[in-house]
Amino acid sequence: MSTSGLTVADAVPVLPPERRPPSGAPNVVVIVLDDTGFAQLGSFGSDVATPAFDRLATGGLRYNRFHVTALCSPTRASLLTGRNHHAVGMGFLADIPLAFPGYTGRIPPSAVPLPRILRDAGYNTLAVGKWHLVPRWERSAAGPFERWPLGMGFERYYGFLQGDTNHWTPNLVRDNHYVEPPRRPEDGYHLTEDLADTAIRYVLDQQQAAPGKPFFLYFALGAMHAPHHVAPEWVAPYEGRFDAGWDRWREEAFGRQLASGVVPAGTGLSGRPPWVAAWAALSDDERRMQARMQEVFAGFLTHTDAQIGRLVDALAAMGVLDDTLVIVFSDNGASAEGGRFGTANEHRFTAAITETVADNLALAAEWGGFRTYPHYSWGWAWAGNTPLRLWKRYTWLGGTRTPLIVHWPARVGGRGEVRNQFCHVVDLMPTVLEACGIEAPAVVDGVTQQAVSGASLIATFDDAGAQSPRETQYFEMLGSRSVVSGRWKAVTDHVSTGVVDEEQLMEGSRDFATDHWALFDLDADFSESDDLAGSHPDVVRRLEELWIDEARRNQVLPMSDGLIGRLSAIVPPAWPPRPRSVFVPGGSPVADEAVPVLWGGFKITADATVPEEGASGVLAALGDWNGGWALYAAGGRLVFAFSRGGDLLRVASTDALSPGRHRLGASGAGSRFTLWCDDVSIGELQFEGGLPFALQHGGTGLCLGYDRGFPVSDEYTPPARWTGVLHEVVIEPGLPAPPPDVRAALHAD
Repeated sequence: MSTSGLTVADAVPVLPPERRPPSGAPNVVVIVLDDTGFAQLGSFGSDVATPAFDRLATGGLRYNRFHVTALCSPTRASLLTGRNHHAVGMGFLADIPLAFPGYTGRIPPSAVPLPRILRDAGYNTLAVGKWHLVPRWERSAAGPFERWPLGMGFERYYGFLQGDTNHWTPNLVRDNHYVEPPRRPEDGYHLTEDLADTAIRYVLDQQQAAPGKPFFLYFALGAMHAPHHVAPEWVAPYEGRFDAGWDRWREEAFGRQLASGVVPAGTGLSGRPPWVAAWAALSDDERRMQARMQEVFAGFLTHTDAQIGRLVDALAAMGVLDDTLVIVFSDNGASAEGGRFGTANEHRFTAAITETVADNLALAAEWGGFRTYPHYSWGWAWAGNTPLRLWKRYTWLGGTRTPLIVHWPARVGGRGEVRNQFCHVVDLMPTVLEACGIEAPAVVDGVTQQAVSGASLIATFDDAGAQSPRETQYFEMLGSRSVVSGRWKAVTDHVSTGVVDEEQLMEGSRDFATDHWALFDLDADFSESDDLAGSHPDVVRRLEELWIDEARRNQVLPMSDGLIGRLSAIVPPAWPPRPRSVFVPGGSPVADEAVPVLWGGFKITADATVPEEGASGVLAALGDWNGGWALYAAGGRLVFAFSRGGDLLRVASTDALSPGRHRLGASGAGSRFTLWCDDVSIGELQFEGGLPFALQHGGTGLCLGYDRGFPVSDEYTPPARWTGVLHEVVIEPGLPAPPPDVRAALHAD
């Protein structure tokens, strides 16, 4: 509003209100590692080179009693909302949304996340890397987009939406649309380098456009989650370094932890579980293969550290590092999902393919390269969590206690020190808000906000003796349950399903009714080594009851200890693929979730014109050689190839396709593929076993008339464009294969 007057000269301007953070509000960078164990950074006991992380630790603080939820989506939801994961619908992975309040996979409007709060207060908000907070069925080009990063308060985003992706050929999103990687793997592309490039560019652009305006950068890496992908030159320095094995490595890491003070004096080194083999008991071939896996993992970690170093150096060069609160942590402990042998392709378990040492050795030279999607064995995961017990997916400390580094030169005192307050990922949002001088809003968009579960850690920045932000914290993941109350922690021995080797070999309970609750005095027992349940049954009973109270208050119930049991309550897609799904070329790759699955039987039909010079190229493809299928022509013949966790099933026509317009296709029923042209069978393949329930190929999307990334079969090289005209592709799930060719039946007689 202005004073009256006909001209600007007669009016008094009134500036519109401007959102500005409080004076002195810092920049905030939150770096989230994936599947990184308590002992895997140099500043937490590792001998793997991590100079960038160690630089942040030396110039800041290390927290040795920091806890997470034991799985990725839940930890990320707790980080961004400051609430317990079940309380915001993220009791499990976003990939499996259930019709129960604690497991919807949908952060509710009553828990508006940190980036929205900071953006509304005048910050620029930038997200780069892994998201994994969009529920299944909402990751296609149709959205809805309110649970994508921009819908959750970020202004810019670049990364991937799924839980993991191929570091050589990732499935990338920029803001609200899918994009192709800027380079090919053959040209030196690697996802972590690309993410660092983008993070640096986002901050540089922001600071040059609005110098001094604070920013929030959420930098969530795909590393160190499988696949452990890294160029050979990063692995070479570690060749032979792990030949002594995990038992020796763990003892040496423990010694370094004690010497540095990151583990308190008097801590006991928890024992090796009986289902994890002693290194000395392995064969020569096993030891050679197991050492190779850790060499690749170490190279991958050092490569990751180098990209963090580039980001930190860029912040310093911009002159903003001193005024930036940097928080580094891992979303859960080291992962044992590779099982006892490790795997060259982590997708193989969905096809129930058993790993062998011989199969792994055959790919040892390529481990970490283009032809593998590798994950190390549970022996190295156990060592990576030294001195703690178990690993990711379990609420023992190996799954829930991870490194936390806080670096803020302008504010943090006691640099290089260790803080031993019991804290949890829900405490990070309140910490950031207090650092920024911003209060969590009571109402957003007319919605009353849930109570925040966390409490700020700011008091610990200068005071090593400051009180812990909490006395009580519950944990639950896949039926594994624990609760902390003061000095006491109780935890069940429940074994979850989903990893075959755990199901077959791990000791523990498979029935909630018979679960044993172990009891530990965390003040005296940093590593959960000494079960005191037998001498304190009254404490165990009290903690069991406390867990139930916390579970009811946070929407934990009902529980499930695996994947199959959840399927009956899965939230279906609002717009599912049609029984007869028709796709036409010309658009971007169609998101996996908009494509019918093939595991229960299928029929794929391509209406295509074969040119006079002969058929060549891809008609339709989904996935790659790690897991996927492709219908294509090679040497003039029609081929259908299906990679079942890296094992290629292939059927090809005997004769070349004739020129002209044809209905070309493949169908599957039971353990048989049939290839056909114009409803006549032109090839069959009988194979053992079935098809995997899910290909888990990292969201590569359905390509029509070409392929992208890596191929499904070595018979073609992407893009391998169809040389004729592709009119449409129809996919029909659950249909039987067409009848066999009459000529083939006659020959059989």
